[in-house]
Amino acid sequence: QVQLVESGGGLVQAGGSLRLSCAASDGSIGSRAMAWFRQVPGKAREFVAAISGRSTSTSYIDSVKGRFTISRDNAKKTVYLQMNSLKPEDTAVYYCAARNTVSPISETAGGYNYWGQGTQVTVSS
Repeated sequence: QVQLVESGGGLVQAGGSLRLSCAASDGSIGSRAMAWFRQVPGKAREFVAAISGRSTSTSYIDSVKGRFTISRDNAKKTVYLQMNSLKPEDTAVYYCAARNTVSPISETAGGYNYWGQGTQVTVSS
């Protein structure tokens, strides 16, 4: 059982930046594809970005391409989401997710086996 803990959320003005972190409970993270999803009340959880276990491939939803960057440091058992040029529509609870395979990455919530508790990101206009 992998436990994931997100941090780094908060309130930021439009155009600002935040870096989210997802710390895993054990070193198996290096064998897992990881992803970030987000969710707003009343809507389904939305894929944001994903990265394979060896960082050989990444994927992003179109609305964040060029603004967000997913990365990982397996030695630190941590995955990051650098978010720049934030927009009010990026406001959501952001969740970290882990898959039971190193690759391929998945863009669907059902493709992930473990989830964090979420961290709130609020972007004011």
